[in-house]
Amino acid sequence: MYIVTIVELCHGRGYMINIQNVTKTYGSGIKAVDGISLDINNGEIFGFLGPNGAGKTTTIKMITGILPTDEGDIIVDGHSITNESILAKMSIGYVSDDPNVFERLKGLEYLNFMADIYRVPAEGRKEKILTLADEFEMTSALNDKIQSYSHGMRQKIVVIGVLLHDPNVWILDEPLSGLDPKSSFKLKEIMRNHADKGNTVMFSTHVLEVAEKVCDRIAVINKGKILFVGTLEEMKSTMAKDTSLEKMFLEMTDDE
Repeated sequence: MYIVTIVELCHGRGYMINIQNVTKTYGSGIKAVDGISLDINNGEIFGFLGPNGAGKTTTIKMITGILPTDEGDIIVDGHSITNESILAKMSIGYVSDDPNVFERLKGLEYLNFMADIYRVPAEGRKEKILTLADEFEMTSALNDKIQSYSHGMRQKIVVIGVLLHDPNVWILDEPLSGLDPKSSFKLKEIMRNHADKGNTVMFSTHVLEVAEKVCDRIAVINKGKILFVGTLEEMKSTMAKDTSLEKMFLEMTDDE
C-alpha cells in the first residue's frame, strides 16, 4: 500500500499548478479575485481569458508570489507559494505584460544577470543564451543597451531571460504583445514543445484566435470569479452552440 502525499499529486501526477480557494481584496473592498480554485495540468498549454479588470493579472501575480493571497494557497510544482516561495519561484519562468527591465544594461549583461539569479551553470550558459537569441533574432542586439530596444525587442529579451533556467512552469501575461509575426510564431512553437515534454504553460491573452489555436484548455474569469474551465469543445457543448470562441466569450462575460 502506498501513501500518496499532496506533493506527489502536485508534481508529476496530474497538475503543476493548484490554486486552492484563493481570494484577493484591494483597499476599495472590491474582490479582484473571489475564492477561485483551479488545477493546471502537466503537459498542457492553459489559456487564461477575461475582459480588462477581470482578475487575470492579479491571479498571475499571486501564482508567481508577487502579490500575497488574502485567503487560500497556491501550489506550484509541489511547493506552496506561501510557505516555500523560493522553491516555488525556482520552478517558474514569468513574463509580465509590461517588459520593464534594467534599461542601462546591455542585453547580454541582463541575460547573465538573470542566469545568475536562477543559478544557471556557467558551463553551457553562453551556448544557451546564443541559441535562444538566435531563435528570436536578437543576437546582433545583445551588446546594445536595452534602453535602445523597441518594445518588441524588450519583450524578446525578457522571454529569453526567463527561459534560461529551463523552468517547468511558464507563466506568461500577454506574451505576444509587441512581438513581430515571426517571433510570435516562434514563441508559440516553443510553448508547444515545452508542454509536449510534460511541462506547463499558462498564459493570458486578449487575442482569442491565439487561445483557440494554441490552448489545450482554457479558463474564463470575470469579476474575480471563474466562469468556465475546460476545452473549447466542452465550452461549445455547455453553451449548446457551434460557434467561435470569440462569440462564446462575449456572451459569457456580458455584464447584462
